[in-house]
Amino acid sequence: MRLGLRKAWLFRDTAMLALALVVGGWCHRAAFADIWGIAHPSEEQSHIFLAPVIAAWLFWLRRSRFRGLSVKASLTGPVIVVLGWLMSWLGYEHGIQVAWHAGALVSLLGCLVSITGFALVRLFAPALLAFAFLLPVPGTIRQAIALPLQGIATAITQGVLELVGIPAVRMGHVLVINGEHVAVGEACNGMRMVFALVLVVYAFAFSTPLRTSVRVVLVGLSPLAAIAANIIRLVPTALFFGYGDPQSAQAFHDVAGWVMLPVAFLMLVGLLRLIRWIELPITPFRLAMP
Repeated sequence: MRLGLRKAWLFRDTAMLALALVVGGWCHRAAFADIWGIAHPSEEQSHIFLAPVIAAWLFWLRRSRFRGLSVKASLTGPVIVVLGWLMSWLGYEHGIQVAWHAGALVSLLGCLVSITGFALVRLFAPALLAFAFLLPVPGTIRQAIALPLQGIATAITQGVLELVGIPAVRMGHVLVINGEHVAVGEACNGMRMVFALVLVVYAFAFSTPLRTSVRVVLVGLSPLAAIAANIIRLVPTALFFGYGDPQSAQAFHDVAGWVMLPVAFLMLVGLLRLIRWIELPITPFRLAMP
């Protein structure tokens, strides 16, 4: 249901929207503080800090759309606010952390719709969806992903080492190289890289004029690229631990962990260039060729 329609976007509309978001954020401050508390000490949740930056970037790229944006206050907004508050309250009362956090974001979306209607949501959907990455990955989901990743990383690393003629024995998540036990633990399973890379690729996909299908493929392949990049890091890391001194090996492990994120991203960019090279359509329009 819409209220009055006014085509000009005035300063007071911006002020009202800012006030609504501030009040909504204050009402859910405990949920947002909990998100901060989860993200700050955990490297596996570090993608949370990227989410507002990516959202701001996607908003900035689409800033020209504000010129045609009308003010269409909607009574649907308060309904969404109440539903979000109810979701958050139920999540808190029943210990469902993801519902507690998600309800806070839904309430803020309701505050936005209350002032602007759904026009802003439609025009800036990719930027708004980026805020979903603020939600910490629940522990059950994280463990369900992390444990198989450890097994995959260990098995593939052993296979690559043996392929190049370096003997390696696998015992669970441990590789024995040159008599040294090299554990592929949580820090080496690639979990830290997966969600951060998905977010970075998401930003790239929606910062570039691409077909929706190409965007879905890029974002969908980003976890596989993260696993591949992690294997590239694990092979030399295992050799360092097996044949070098522990201090140098640990230093290489830490530095390589940061380097592999851009490496994985470049893999997907290379895939995009390959698709363009074989002249498959990747943009929603045909580019004029010189």
